[in-house]
Amino acid sequence: MPAALRRYWIQLALVGVAAVWGATFVMVKEAVARYPLYSFLGWRFAIAVVAFAVLFPRAFKRLDVATLGVGLLAGAFLCVGYVFQTWGLQDTSASNAAFITGMFVVITPVMQAAVLRRLPTWATGLGVALAVTGLWLLSGGGDGGWNVGDTRVLVCAFGYSAHMIVLGSLGRERSVAALTLVQLATTALVCAAIAAVAEGLSVPSDGSVWVALLVTGVIASAAAFAIQTYAQRHIPPARTALILIMEPAFGGIFGWLAGEVLGVRGLAGAALILAGMVVAEVVGARLAAAHEVVLEPTLEGPAVPLIEAEESGE
Repeated sequence: MPAALRRYWIQLALVGVAAVWGATFVMVKEAVARYPLYSFLGWRFAIAVVAFAVLFPRAFKRLDVATLGVGLLAGAFLCVGYVFQTWGLQDTSASNAAFITGMFVVITPVMQAAVLRRLPTWATGLGVALAVTGLWLLSGGGDGGWNVGDTRVLVCAFGYSAHMIVLGSLGRERSVAALTLVQLATTALVCAAIAAVAEGLSVPSDGSVWVALLVTGVIASAAAFAIQTYAQRHIPPARTALILIMEPAFGGIFGWLAGEVLGVRGLAGAALILAGMVVAEVVGARLAAAHEVVLEPTLEGPAVPLIEAEESGE
């Protein structure tokens, strides 16, 4: 296949990943209205572990004690993110959840700047300003539109940011596939354990719940990771990240198809959040070109450009 045609199909596949990620907000919201939250997440990530092991069998050979330790820490933050996102979906719209989750793209570089004790770039500052303004409009612009579900999803965004920073620092020298396997397994075990104690873990009987489990566990997790890994070999990572930024937009589209309405103010807020994500992601990556920046495949959305901490010569 000609290289240009291959790149076209890869980019189309990445658009498909963003669309599936966006669609899962509606699917998960409907699923947890029919089936207990922790049981759903336990099954979702158990399925993801099996699918990932089938697609990346060599990940087991790359496991070691250090990878296990970093994977458990990253998995804990990933678990926090997914629990609060899914919990939040019980009380907010899928559209709001999609755009608020996308805030992690602008939160992450700010958190990393605080950890490294350096000022964020102007692109990060502009991205944050745009996204926070968009979040204010999306939440009703001070008219009381913000609810507890939105707060939970915002906690999810901070959890995802902490997760990205762990991977971009402690996980930099570890196998990405092995780390991902540990994170998926950690989330599956934690959620299944909570479900067994608090909900009484059972096999879902609703067909729509199984559809959501298979889409989120196989396509949105294992298959999406595989597509990103393949894309990394053929197109620039910044382009991959830019395509995957479309996830919240797809979330809004699928929310609209499900009957949700953002309104003019909400649409303006959503557009500003997307603009902030693009500025922080794409412009931020270019400004960081003088440093070592890696955009690894992720499970929760577009990778965020993280600058490696400078080593002291003292």
